[in-house]
Amino acid sequence: PRPTPPATTPEQAAVGGEALAGAGLVAPPGSPAPPAVTASTWLVADLDTGTVLGACGAHVPGTPASTQKLLLAATMLSRLDPKQVAVATRADLDIEPGSSAVGLLVGGRYSVETLWLGLLLQSGNDAANMLARLGAGSTQAGVAEMNAQARRLGAGQTHAVTPSGLDGPGQFTTAYDLALIARACFADAAFRRYALTERTQIPAQPALKKGGFQIQNENQLIYRYPGALGGKTGFTELARHSYVGAAQRGGRRLVVTLLGAEARPVRGWQQGAQLLDWGFGLPRDASVGRLVEPGEGDAAAAEPRNAPAAAPARTVSPPWRGPAGTALRRVGEGDWRMIVPLAGLLALTVGGVAAVLAARRGRSRRRGRRRA
Repeated sequence: PRPTPPATTPEQAAVGGEALAGAGLVAPPGSPAPPAVTASTWLVADLDTGTVLGACGAHVPGTPASTQKLLLAATMLSRLDPKQVAVATRADLDIEPGSSAVGLLVGGRYSVETLWLGLLLQSGNDAANMLARLGAGSTQAGVAEMNAQARRLGAGQTHAVTPSGLDGPGQFTTAYDLALIARACFADAAFRRYALTERTQIPAQPALKKGGFQIQNENQLIYRYPGALGGKTGFTELARHSYVGAAQRGGRRLVVTLLGAEARPVRGWQQGAQLLDWGFGLPRDASVGRLVEPGEGDAAAAEPRNAPAAAPARTVSPPWRGPAGTALRRVGEGDWRMIVPLAGLLALTVGGVAAVLAARRGRSRRRGRRRA
């Protein structure tokens, strides 16, 4: 049984253009029909301009299998010195029994370049674990960095659980996201060199008394498709066949991504080759959308929005306290226009009271003399 993918939000479905939002086929108006393929979703785009030439279910989530190793490359290639030599640990070799591996040995010493070649030529899950550890300190930290890189690239529907693409709960990507990730990879000269390498030698380990051996590139596109630039194959029982491939022709570089394919009647890389042929046959101005640039989504989210107009300021009047209260407030605030009149009034009042009292005292004295 396949895991239930996360729901695609309207914002995610609209990334790259409204035409890419549907689950079905989208092609430029008037273009020939694309080849019939068994892939459940796919996309063809221009590596240089970012123009999307056609797609089917561009934003429909699928399981990546080993095409996820491209996200590992996009994350760690710039961090690691290809000449660095590291020792493989037992944890690096903790992979699903029977899954693809280079054949690293516990205690073996391998250069980072050898590990990249083992990852991309032989789809080594042991090499993936080791590269994630070397790039971030641990395999788990490497996966976290991969997810952060996916967000930076705009691949918002991609979530990695393993560095190798071995199935894990909640691990998904889309044909559109894979194109963003592949575009970042093919912009790196080292990746382009590794992806076109046909064979390489895994070095002997004298300390372990083990000899070296040769590995070959499993991507048949580089042998059989004129102008091939390389790519990545993938397969698990759950994901079925996935594929990413790129090629150049007539001054154009195109990339194809596909998920959920079956190997019959033709294999995944052959389906990719057919879609590349279709893309190269379209006019240069053909388009159904575009690949977003790294950081574009973050920049859009950071743009300031027009703030709502502020409500007009209201003047709050002080509470009414009557004439006396108002006068006392103005005196307290030092208003001389009120202090001087009040002082005069107070003086008059005091003088009047004093005069009245004096007159009363005089009458009392006269009355006292009469009694005597």
